[in-house]
Amino acid sequence: MVDMTDGAVEVRWHGRGGQGAKSASAVLAEVLFEGGKYVQAFPEYGAERQGAPIRAYNRVSSRPIRRRCSVQNPDVVVVVDPTMVESANPCEGCRDDAVYLVNSPDNAEALRERMGLPESARLLAVDATKITLEELGQNRPNSPLLGALSHVFADVTAEAFADHFASKMKNLSPKLIEANRRAIMRGREEAVLV
Repeated sequence: MVDMTDGAVEVRWHGRGGQGAKSASAVLAEVLFEGGKYVQAFPEYGAERQGAPIRAYNRVSSRPIRRRCSVQNPDVVVVVDPTMVESANPCEGCRDDAVYLVNSPDNAEALRERMGLPESARLLAVDATKITLEELGQNRPNSPLLGALSHVFADVTAEAFADHFASKMKNLSPKLIEANRRAIMRGREEAVLV
């Protein structure tokens, strides 16, 4: 869905402290790095407290990345917390053909209209909160969102995200690792593209 032949693909994450946006940004970079890409992942936040708004960023390219500034005109926007659709202005500075991945229980068409996206933009909506509550018993929407990102980065499968998570989180119980695997796969399967 995104093309890296013309340079770096830039990703901006909108979330709240404790929801895993920073961690998901790092996992995305690690998985793409393992796939042979050049990557950057870095957060931006003020007071480090749970629930405070944060942004995280990625750059991904087939060539070395020289830019070191924050992402101003993202190709991909990930909205981890559904309340941030209104409060964080996730469309700010975006390219007209940007891809939006939004954690929301809302109908994808209605969400697209509410966000006022241009016709050339694409929207992936997935109820990542519901998935993690069902699979993990807590609101950690980053796992299903990583699964849904496999639609955006076509050369990375949802299985690659699940395998990477399992290899990095060996200190977790096998039950929790498997629950995250299911959440990642459901994020891939349940994402609706409009």
